[in-house]
Amino acid sequence: MKIVLRRLSRSLLTGALLSAALLAPLPALFASPAEAAPATPVSLSAQDQAVVAKVEEYLNGITTLQSKFLQVAPNGRQATGTFYLWRPGRMRLEYDRPLKDFIVADGTFVFYWDGEMRQQSSAPIGSTLADFILRKNIRLSGDVTVTDVFQAPGVIEVSLLESKDPGKGTLTLVFEDHPFQLRKWRVLDAQGTTTEVALLNPRTDVTFDRDMFYFKEPQRGSDFGRNN
Repeated sequence: MKIVLRRLSRSLLTGALLSAALLAPLPALFASPAEAAPATPVSLSAQDQAVVAKVEEYLNGITTLQSKFLQVAPNGRQATGTFYLWRPGRMRLEYDRPLKDFIVADGTFVFYWDGEMRQQSSAPIGSTLADFILRKNIRLSGDVTVTDVFQAPGVIEVSLLESKDPGKGTLTLVFEDHPFQLRKWRVLDAQGTTTEVALLNPRTDVTFDRDMFYFKEPQRGSDFGRNN
């Protein structure tokens, strides 16, 4: 049972981070980037460019965000948890029981805690895709390439990938149009599988304790490295 849960948690975490695990399986999060052909520039219409600018303005307007989430892994398994964001640089993701894994970014490093193995891994934020959402100024250009903009009544979707290594996969951000806010994201990874994360009642402009965003090894018998 523990092995099954550990595999489930790793599968779920594949798409859970809005940046770090967005486009790569978890082990790749902490690996050195491989050489790859850069993404081919995509020509966007003036209307699409206006949508991209709107998305940039929205994302840059978020300082803090807290939300419950529902995540559906490629195999259909589901998990829930809580996502915390404090830009720039800080992020925390905790799964509800029975999973005990969590991820925290402290402004310099991203840490992953494997609750079953009781092991910690880490990588500089700048060497992971977490840098996309955690940076001070978010731009959907340069090291990020927008590949598609889709609009339907009440819904806007923007798909993007890492410009230098497009083979990692594609991230699609899904926004509600009225009011304009991020509602979910989908990750199509390098293996062709899709993970979806839906935000449930997200709140912005919330206040956090700074200690939430430092890695602390959980005590045995506890779930997460805070409030223990």
